[in-house]
Amino acid sequence: MASRLFQRGNLWKPILRQQQQNNIRNNILKRGEATLNRQENELPTIVQEYSKSSPGLCKTTTLPNGIRVASESTPGHFGAVGVYVDAGSRYETDKYRGVSHILDRLAFKSTANRSADQVVEELEKLGGNIMCSSSRECIMYQSAIFSQDLERVVSLFSDVVLNPSITPDEVDEQRMTAMYEIEEIWSKPEMILPEIMHTVAYQGNTLGNPLLCPPENLETMSSDLIKGYMKDWYRPERIVIAACGTEHDQVVQLANKYFGHLDKSKEPILDSVKTHAEALVRQQQSASASHDKQSIVKSLFSSSKRNQPSGVYDIATQPAHYTGGNSFLDVGTEAPLTHVYVAFEGLSINDPDIYGLATLQILLGGGGSFSAGGPGKGMYSRLFTNVLNQHYWVESCQAFNHCYTDSGLFGIAGSCRPEYANALLEVICRELDLVSRSDVIEHLALNEVELNRAKNQLKSSLLMNLESRMVQLEDLGRQVQVHGKKTGIDEMLNHIDRVNVSELQRIASRIVRGAVKVTSGGTGQATVVVQGHLRGLTDVNKVINKYGLGAGQ
Repeated sequence: MASRLFQRGNLWKPILRQQQQNNIRNNILKRGEATLNRQENELPTIVQEYSKSSPGLCKTTTLPNGIRVASESTPGHFGAVGVYVDAGSRYETDKYRGVSHILDRLAFKSTANRSADQVVEELEKLGGNIMCSSSRECIMYQSAIFSQDLERVVSLFSDVVLNPSITPDEVDEQRMTAMYEIEEIWSKPEMILPEIMHTVAYQGNTLGNPLLCPPENLETMSSDLIKGYMKDWYRPERIVIAACGTEHDQVVQLANKYFGHLDKSKEPILDSVKTHAEALVRQQQSASASHDKQSIVKSLFSSSKRNQPSGVYDIATQPAHYTGGNSFLDVGTEAPLTHVYVAFEGLSINDPDIYGLATLQILLGGGGSFSAGGPGKGMYSRLFTNVLNQHYWVESCQAFNHCYTDSGLFGIAGSCRPEYANALLEVICRELDLVSRSDVIEHLALNEVELNRAKNQLKSSLLMNLESRMVQLEDLGRQVQVHGKKTGIDEMLNHIDRVNVSELQRIASRIVRGAVKVTSGGTGQATVVVQGHLRGLTDVNKVINKYGLGAGQ
């Protein structure tokens, strides 16, 4: 009898499994239909499956005034919501230089409907994690809060983003705070040198604009100037409201309630997705023109115009132009360490090689001479095994990868005692050269073991970071802002899995030989920044050329 029941159970299993699959499929369809069929959401909506292993869906709705509302309904006790404005230092002209820096410091001050004390009181009542930060390409207002407080946060963000008072007294207060902050950052090489590197790599344009407000601009900063910048860039078509751990219908309803009154922009329309796409088109046209011999004379006379866009649309669609160059900061004999940064033009987030480049950064790895060891800490990365473990005089050596919508910076940063600065430059160039070649001896060449290790570390880092509500939120908001949709985690993992040794060598060669200039219109030259006691420093360009780095070689 028992055996017959067991056999009967086996017969039912395929049927039950099919019913379960049908139920899952129907639930997914119902979730999509619930969003699309309700009267309040008769708006353009995109529904995407976030991941095969996740029950949540990524949905994006565009409000009548152009604001995009995106959500991921992943379960949890906490939710997260953010407002992302496509603004930042890359869009600043000489007149507005440093406004983004001051603007994010003025967040959560007085508004048209709340005093500064009332804003602070509301923040304390909400608890959670609420912040504002500015970058080169975005100003972000983000929060992680209890799910039941969603409307209170959206209401507060609406007031802070759309109705800030920005009084002269508040500007004066932040001017003093910013001056102290700038002095503090200048005393920390690991914070200021990446900034200097950007200004050298993109001289006089877009990504080369400083994140920090220049001291001379602090003196002239005013509430009218800040409001003028907000009028230009705080437009509905450049704003994304993103939420995680909440129902999409609720987010759309609240966005409409608190942001729907913002008038639709008049011409020119600066839709964030379209302006980023137009910037890439202009970049490709510039790259094609730079390789056209007949346009050489023309480019000589038009190069100065690149840095002087005539209006907000030209600023919004101006592509980053990589220049490269050197900067040497001699701080005298008191400096205990000399810091060396060697960078090349990297890749934009739209480039298909971006996953390989991210893998290369993990493979090079590195860190400090006193980095904590242990599994998963990168102790088997190239810069640890070939540099930190071999040269006692190296204090730190680490790969970096800065990625933007139309360009990027990739390279190695290191520090050592001043008398070894020339040797450190040689070591950095050697390591960049080795990963780009297939004709080196076996123990120095890239191999499958280290590649698979780097790919696994990259995938685990990606997945673990996305477990954080705030990381998940920012990833959603920025992707929708730039592309209008979300790239799923499964797609990212598949791209990483497809990277092989020969592909990685090709990508490394494309970067360090300066060949990115073929598609970007940049110079292909290296960017070198050195700070410390520089007496006796060699000609860095000779070392760069010795290894055949940069300039499309």
